[in-house]
Order: sequence, then C-alpha cells, then structure tokens
Amino acid sequence: MDAQFWDERYRGREQMFSGEPNGVLVTEITGLPPGQALDVGCGEGGDALWLARQGWRVTAIDISEVALRRAARAAEAAGLAEGMAWARADLTVTPPPANAFDLVSVHYLPLPRRADHSGLRGLLDAVAPGGTLLFTGHDLADLPPRAEGDIDPHAFYQPAEIAGLLGEGWTVLVDETRPRNRPAPPGTHHTHDTVLRAQRLP
Repeated sequence: MDAQFWDERYRGREQMFSGEPNGVLVTEITGLPPGQALDVGCGEGGDALWLARQGWRVTAIDISEVALRRAARAAEAAGLAEGMAWARADLTVTPPPANAFDLVSVHYLPLPRRADHSGLRGLLDAVAPGGTLLFTGHDLADLPPRAEGDIDPHAFYQPAEIAGLLGEGWTVLVDETRPRNRPAPPGTHHTHDTVLRAQRLP
C-alpha cells in the first residue's frame, strides 16, 4: 500500500470520495477553538476544506500525489487555498513536525503497526501540548472474512490500541465504537466507527 498503489487507485476513479467531511470529525471538533490542524491521509480534501471553513489553518498530507492535486484544486475552487498547505508524506518514513498542531486528525488511515511504534510515536508527538488527537477507524467486526492474499486489517493500528499506548501525558476523552452517522462508501459494509479522541496535557 505504497504511493504507487494509492496513485493508481485514485486514477482509477474520477472521484474517490464524496467531498464531504467525515461525520466523526464534524461531531467531535465542532465548537473546538480553531488553531493549527494536521489532516493526515487527507485524500481529496473533504476534511481539510471543512476545517478551513471553521477557521483552522490546515496542513494536509497524503501519500498520493494524485489525491493531493485533486484536494488543492478543490480548495482553489472553494476560495480556501490561502492558509492551507498540501504535502506528500509517508509517516512510516518522515514524521510531521513535533509539538506543532492543535489538532491532529486521522480517519481510516492504514498506519502499519511496528514493534517500536516509531510511525505512531511521530504522529503523537506532532500534537502540541493542550492539543487534540482524533483517530477514527472502521470497526473490524464489520469486515467480511479475509480471503487468501487480502491485506490483514490487524496489521494496522486501531484507535483502542492507540488509547492504550498514550501514557500519562494524555487524557482520553472518547474511546468507543459507535454507529456511523453517515452512509458508508458504496461497495463497503461499514456500519460502525471506532473513535479515539484524546487531549495532550499542557
């Protein structure tokens, strides 16, 4: 699931996603004072544009150059390009800047599990003191039986697992499985989300 994989997947469809923000993002972040936000795995920019409309200054990253170009065009068309930054990044190779973001927002990102948790630690370190981590996944109970050769979803971090790794420098505000408040993408069967919202202590 490298950059080539995702570029080819995006090229295979004129539009991969609806352009609307994730429902968990809207539910959890509405009303939070805006600041610097990092949208991780931004895709075609639905979440990033919503955050910008709420007053956030957004840095949006993705491993796919194709997705980033689409997102940047959407921001231009919406008159939101000023104050937004788009960057190709692979978190398993290069972590984001430490202590830099009041919100780190991650939705349905297949972040590979590592024994030393290096990729995850870099992501957590990006949250500024007092800032918020929002990490959403699909409930694995919704997934059909895995066929031979399929990617193992257990090879990637799940929100509840991350909650257990945060340590004393964090306050966990939400750690739960809940019904999706928006329809799943066509062709999928996701009925529930797993949600972690945590605040890094000042």
